[in-house]
Amino acid sequence: MDKDNIILFGRHPVKEALESGVPIDKVVLQQGIRGEFEKEMRHLCKQFQVPLQVVPKEGMNRISRGNHQGVMALQSPVPFYKIDDLLPGLFEQSKIPLLLLLDGITDVRNFGAIARTAECCGAHALVISMKKSASVNAEAMKTSAGALNKIPVCREGSLVHAIEYLQLCGICVIASDLKATKALFEMDMKQGLAIVLGSEGEGISPAIAEKANELFVIPQLGTTDSLNVSVAAGMMLYEVMRQRMG
Repeated sequence: MDKDNIILFGRHPVKEALESGVPIDKVVLQQGIRGEFEKEMRHLCKQFQVPLQVVPKEGMNRISRGNHQGVMALQSPVPFYKIDDLLPGLFEQSKIPLLLLLDGITDVRNFGAIARTAECCGAHALVISMKKSASVNAEAMKTSAGALNKIPVCREGSLVHAIEYLQLCGICVIASDLKATKALFEMDMKQGLAIVLGSEGEGISPAIAEKANELFVIPQLGTTDSLNVSVAAGMMLYEVMRQRMG
């Protein structure tokens, strides 16, 4: 956990924070906790779509020397939104939606850098999932140079379901794939768009790649296997901006 973030300790404070809508990055539950309280925590985390992490007692004690009662929560420095709350507002303002879906990006520095570029290029939101996503913590905020205070972060239970909803709303979902034949600059970026970014190690998950409307490749002349994900995001976003401004 990040020492610069607010950490809530104890069963009542964590439960109250979840029920009151306090933005929570994740809840940490002590390994071995059983009974009604464990069930309640799992239910609340599922209800409010907050990641739940189970750690040994020793790990909990390293963070808190006091009586944490087997549970703690890391408060997020920014609120989380839902796509189905955000998207109608963009349409009402006659904006052409531009969203970034982050699939398995867990490095907070990459996350912060992507947020910074996305905000500069006029993207309307970042979309992350409950699982395998970078924490929105102090380091991510610092790397984003304040952009995470300006660009909404939508947290969804399933990116696959999020993609299905976006497509129903007429948003074209595109993703980068080294095996694709269509180049980035051949894509139509003037339409409502959601760009999927995958992790550097594993790339985009097969289930999400299968859901995408189109796949494209960023042309390369060198021999390096792939680009850093935040650099790739910058290239994609500037191509969107070039097409829409041109």
